[in-house]
Formats: sequence, C-alpha cells, structure tokens
Amino acid sequence: MILTASQALWLLPPVLPICLYVAWNDMRAMKIPNWSVIALVGVFALFGLIAFGVQDWAWRWSHLAVMLVIGIVANAAGAMGAGDAKFIAAAAPFVALGDAVMVMYILAGCTLAGFVVHRIARHSPIRRMVPDWESWTTGKRFPMGLPLGTTLIFYLAWPIVFG
Repeated sequence: MILTASQALWLLPPVLPICLYVAWNDMRAMKIPNWSVIALVGVFALFGLIAFGVQDWAWRWSHLAVMLVIGIVANAAGAMGAGDAKFIAAAAPFVALGDAVMVMYILAGCTLAGFVVHRIARHSPIRRMVPDWESWTTGKRFPMGLPLGTTLIFYLAWPIVFG
C-alpha cells in the first residue's frame, strides 16, 4: 500500500462529499457537473500538497494530464462520457502509481456492485421515492459517477480502516 493512513486522513474528509454528490447527481441527471470536477482538483491542489509534500504532489499532476488525454480519446471513441473522463482525470492525482492495480480492482468491484444495486433499485419501491431520476430510463447507459465516486472513497478509506 503506497497511500498512508495519514495521507488518507487529510484527503478523505474533503473528497467524500464531492464523490457522494457526483454519484447522486449522475444517477439523478446522468451528468457529472464541471464544478464538482474542479472542486476535486482544488482539493488535491490544497490538501494534496499537505498530504504528499511538494515533490510527490508535483509529480502527481502528471497523472491528471495523462488520464485527461486518455479520457478525451475514450470519449471521442464513444467509450465513456465526457464527465466520466473528466472525473477520472481529476481523481488520478490522488492515486499512487503503486496502487493503480488495486484501484482497478476496487473500480471493478464498485462497478459490478453499483450496476447490480442500481438495476435492483430501478425495479423496487426506491424508484417511487425518486421517480424522475434519468438513470432509471436511459436503457443501456449506466451512471458511472456511482462507481467512480465510490472507488475514490474506498481507495482513500482503505488505509484508514485497514492500516
């Protein structure tokens, strides 16, 4: 584990509400607002500097640039939405390169669990509580903000919980 509990304690509290909002709003409107992506970058700019120190913090900005280019290409190819690509780029600096494989496993689990729970909820009484959510009626499209947001939350919570 590359991310330490101390680093995670600096990052998780400001990241948590942003990720929860992204998950909720993507289910509600099938959109990840630009302001939430900018807020996530702002959290990294401020709290990342405190958590990682200047040298590591500076290098992690390259994660954002690389993932943004990959996301733009994936979006142009129709493989993902623009909001998903921007969120992934904004979340990338939080992830240590040594933890990339673990994050992919977390993302796979969150995507599978999120898809199952979302599809079950779509056919349950929960739908009556929020009948106007766009994700209920989008057919084959799935609100990836749900697993993307929860992946970053679980990644940052992991060293705090499991040390």
